[in-house]
Amino acid sequence: MYNILVVDDEPLICKGLAGLLTSSGLGIGTIYTAYSGHEALDYIRMEEIDLLVTDIQMGEMNGIELMHQAKMIKPWVQTIIISAHETFQYAQMALRLGARDYLIKPLGREQFLDSVRNTLLKMDKPVPQIDDFLLQDTEHFHMEELEPEQNERLKTLLAANMPAGEDAGLRELENELGVRGPYFSIIKLSLDHRKTGGGDRENAYTDRDAKLFRYASLNVAKELLYKEWNALACYSADWEISILLQWNEAEYAELDVNKINQLEMIGRSLHHHVNKYLGIEATVGISQILRGAEFLSVLSRQAEKAILWGAEQGDYHVFYYGDFNWNNFTQDPSAEELSSQNNRIVQSAKQYIEGNYSQKGLTIHDVAKKNHVSPNYLSYLFKKNTGYNLWEYVIKLRMEESKSLILNTDLRRYEIAERVGYESPEHFSKIFKKHFGVSPSDLKK
Repeated sequence: MYNILVVDDEPLICKGLAGLLTSSGLGIGTIYTAYSGHEALDYIRMEEIDLLVTDIQMGEMNGIELMHQAKMIKPWVQTIIISAHETFQYAQMALRLGARDYLIKPLGREQFLDSVRNTLLKMDKPVPQIDDFLLQDTEHFHMEELEPEQNERLKTLLAANMPAGEDAGLRELENELGVRGPYFSIIKLSLDHRKTGGGDRENAYTDRDAKLFRYASLNVAKELLYKEWNALACYSADWEISILLQWNEAEYAELDVNKINQLEMIGRSLHHHVNKYLGIEATVGISQILRGAEFLSVLSRQAEKAILWGAEQGDYHVFYYGDFNWNNFTQDPSAEELSSQNNRIVQSAKQYIEGNYSQKGLTIHDVAKKNHVSPNYLSYLFKKNTGYNLWEYVIKLRMEESKSLILNTDLRRYEIAERVGYESPEHFSKIFKKHFGVSPSDLKK
């Protein structure tokens, strides 16, 4: 049974779509409805949402941004976008972020339900087991590798292993491989080669296993990235894949979406899908974005450094190079220095939240931006250092303030909701009851 969240700033449309789903006979658990992107994000943070159905043009947060933030929070959430306009730019961006469908209003009943049905069927496909391949007789198993010469050429380009004075050779390589840019970033996927379960089989993967896992991981990356991200990839080590992402001028400027958040979303999706389909962990290192192919080797080293930094964390797997202020250190920071900086980030985040929790439309992205780190790394640090989720802390402060206002003032529900950062009194009441177990009106009584 799947849980579906329907989002539209027109309540009649929202309720109408929810009604169609309720009477559809599909394997649906709970259907949630939200009338704004911010309200929808609360559901995504607090509930188990499998499918997001959202209108594209809504108030302060459009459907593309909602989808993007939802993928940042939970990479496995699938999305169907609904729009009143057949805008190519929006459709292209939605598909690039992984939307399952892009539907144009007015919707036909069967058209809508077919889209939902197809999406649920794809989510319900059995997960292939990598062990099925590992147990096959090598003689009868054919694995299609990357073309060796092309792999080595891209590997050479990313490492800049060209003799001095051979810039012309680099330019020729770029043209042959389809390196266009002019904006680039590199993601490195480092696969964990240690077997779980202990005993004699600990760390016992064979060379053939390594090739298979690496090949399978490359196919996961292709499935996620190749169609929409102009991605190129190579095997950069026995247990490592390097992925080059590139944008032209128009793509880089499109819809003013934060590209760093976009990269982290890709990294989280890669980690999630490799773990889901292959049953192994992976550490993902993400470089910054730089303009010009001459910086590819710099980006490659950044991604590598992000992975090495990630080894210090243990329980977190996706690292962006820019999350740590390397300029403060003449050499790689020690564990103590890293811990000290992380503590400062969390304390600064708490102070910002305590001063701004009543701000309408406050997001984790706002808190992260003030602290110069990516949203998911901030969320990880906050949970690790305080023991509770960052957004739970925001809600806790909002609920404590609203409880005090209910008990000590004559303010109406909508006035209290507005004071603690909620546009909708109904949404405020839902959050309040979930937090305290009673409604605001029952508490007042």
